Amino acid sequence: MAAAMKRRRRSDPGTEPEPKPERGCLQAWAAHSQALVGRWTTARCGGEARQVRRQQRDEFRELLLSIRGLPAALPALPLELTVLYNTLLFTVGASDSAIKGEAEGIRQGLLRVLEACGACGQDLGTEELWEKVLQEVTVEELQAPLHRLGALQAAWWLAASRLGSVAGLFHLLSTAEDPGGTHCSEGQNKLLSMIKAWQVPPEGASLPLVQSAKDLKEILCTAAAFLQGLQELEAGNFPTAFSLLREASGGFCSKKILAQIYTCLGCCAQQMGKPQTALQHLKWALQVDFQCLPALFHVAAVYHELGETDAELQALTLLYEALGKNPPSDASSSPYFLMRTELLVHTPVLTSLLRHHHPSEVKYLLAQRCLQDGRVADAVEHYLDFLSLLREGLQQQVPLDGNSAVPRIPEVFLEAASALEQAGRHQDAITVCEEVISRTTDLIPRVLQVEERLEQPECSLPGAELESELSQKKESLCCLAWRAAGYLHQGWAWAKLGESKEAVTQFSRCLSDLLRVQLHGSGVRQTENLQPEVEVLQKIRWLALIGRGTQFLELGRHKQALLDFQYSLQLSPGDPAAASFLVQALWKLNRKQEAAAQWQKFSQSCPGEDGQQQGQGRPLPLYLVSCLKQAMFPHSEPLARSIQDYLRAAAQDTSS
Repeated sequence: MAAAMKRRRRSDPGTEPEPKPERGCLQAWAAHSQALVGRWTTARCGGEARQVRRQQRDEFRELLLSIRGLPAALPALPLELTVLYNTLLFTVGASDSAIKGEAEGIRQGLLRVLEACGACGQDLGTEELWEKVLQEVTVEELQAPLHRLGALQAAWWLAASRLGSVAGLFHLLSTAEDPGGTHCSEGQNKLLSMIKAWQVPPEGASLPLVQSAKDLKEILCTAAAFLQGLQELEAGNFPTAFSLLREASGGFCSKKILAQIYTCLGCCAQQMGKPQTALQHLKWALQVDFQCLPALFHVAAVYHELGETDAELQALTLLYEALGKNPPSDASSSPYFLMRTELLVHTPVLTSLLRHHHPSEVKYLLAQRCLQDGRVADAVEHYLDFLSLLREGLQQQVPLDGNSAVPRIPEVFLEAASALEQAGRHQDAITVCEEVISRTTDLIPRVLQVEERLEQPECSLPGAELESELSQKKESLCCLAWRAAGYLHQGWAWAKLGESKEAVTQFSRCLSDLLRVQLHGSGVRQTENLQPEVEVLQKIRWLALIGRGTQFLELGRHKQALLDFQYSLQLSPGDPAAASFLVQALWKLNRKQEAAAQWQKFSQSCPGEDGQQQGQGRPLPLYLVSCLKQAMFPHSEPLARSIQDYLRAAAQDTSS
C-alpha cells in the first residue's frame, strides 16, 4: 500500500509533496549516530562501558527528539527507527535492572511509520499496531529497521511473560519474509522454532547498531527457553522443563546466568528423583560461577535427601563461610551487552530457587542437622552461635519470612535446650528454657477454648472474623506449647541432676499449664486448622506424665506414679513406654497379679521399640525428640525375670 502511495505521489503533479527533511539534516543526524555508536564501541572495548551508558542514552534520546521534531517522512524513517533501536537498548542497559512495562517509544515509532505512509493507528493496541504495520508497509528500506524493532518488542514482551504475544509477532515477521510461514517439527517448541526461523536483517554500514540483531536473536532464544523451562518447572512438568532448561544452557548468556540455569536444572533433576544428575548440574553451576551460592545450598539439600550427612554438613559449612567472606552482589555481571538474558527472565519461581540465604539461616541449619544426626557437641556450638545474634540485638540478621528454614525463635531456644541437655549441660538447658517461659507468660490467656463450630452453623462468625479468631487461637496454642515444653525440659534436666523434687515441680507446672486448654464439641474432630497444635500439646502432656511418674518412683511415691502412668495410657493407649512404667509401678506396690497381667498383655501386643512412633499423623517438633528418648522405658531384665518367675509359680500352684 505504502509503495503504491509513494508511486502515486511521485506521478501526480497535483498532489502536495510530502515533507522531506533537508539532506543536510539527514547527513548530520546519521553522522551523529555513527559517532555515538563508535564512542560506545571504544568504551566497551576499553572496559569503560558501565561508566558511559547513561551518557550515551541521554545523547541518543536528544538525537531522537531532534529527528522527531519534524513530521514523519519516509526518507528519514530508516535512520529514525535505527536511532530508536539504539536509544531503547541504552535505556535498558543503563538501568541494570529487569525490564518493566512496555516500550512506549516503539509504539510511537510505529505510529510515525503509519503517518509517513498516510495511515493512522492511534486507536489500535500494540499487537494490532504491529500487525497493521507489518502487513501494510512494504517499503523495502523500512523492512530491516522494522524487524530489528520487532525483536526489541519481543524482548519487552518476554520480560512480561507474554509468550503468546511474542509468538504472534514472530509469526508476522516470518510471514513477511516467507509467505509460506514457518513449520514446527513434532516435539519442537513452537516459540523457539519461530524465533530461530526469523531471518536476521543485515546491518548497514551507514546505520550502525550498538548491539547487533544477531546477538539479540540469540538472547531471545535463550530467554524464551529459560522462561518456558521455569514455567514448566513451576507447573510440575519436570521432563519438559529439563529439556527447555538444557536448551537454554546452550544459549547465549553470561557465566552468571549459565550458573543460574544449571542450578535450575539441578533442582529440576532433584524433583525428577535423579539426585546424582542434580548434583552434577549443581556442581557445574559452581564451577562456572562460585558466587552462585544458591547452588551450594541446593547441593546440601540433595545430600540431605540422600542421607549423606557428612557431605551435607560440609556443603553448609562452605556456604556459611562463603556468605561471610563474599556477600553476593546484585550488580550486573557484565556491562558489555546492553540487552541481556537476566533482564528478560525474572519470575517468582526463579527468585525462590535463587534466594540468597542469610548466614544466620545457614548456621541454624548446621545446628539442626547436627542435632538430628546425634552430633550433640557440634549442635550445641552452632545453636549458641545462632542465639548470640539475638543477644547482641542483631535480629535483622535472622530471616523469619515464610521461605526461611529458621522456625519461630522460641522453638530455636527449645532446640538449643534439647542439645544442651543431651550434652550434659543441664543447668544451661534450664536457663535457656527459663528465657522461653518468661517471654511467653504474658501471651497466654487464662483459659483457651478450642471448639467445633460446625455443629452450630447459624452461630458461625463471618469468614474474616473466623479467620482472625483461628489465627489468634493458633498463636496462643503455640505460645502455650512453648511454655509447657520449657517446663518439660526443665523437669527432665532436674531429673538428670538428681533433683527429683524439683523435677516433679516442673513437670507439675507443665501439666497445670496444659489445663488451660479446654476442648469443646465432639472432642475428637477439632477445627482442622488447629489440629497440629493440639496434637503437640497432647504429646507434651503425655511426656510430662511419664516424666513426673518416673520421679515419683524415684521418691518412693508409687501410688502417685501409678496414677500418672494410667493417665498416660489413656492419652496413648497401648504405648509400650507407658505400659512398661505401669507394670513397674504395680510391681513396686506389690500388686503382682495386676502387674503380671499387664506385662503379658504388653508383651503380646508390643509393636517394638519404635511402637510409640507408629500411628502419629505428623512428626514431632525437633525440640521434643530428646524428651521422647528420655521417656523410653529402659529394658529391665530383673523385672522381666521376676514376673516370669511369679507366673511360673502361679501356674504350678494352680496345677497342684
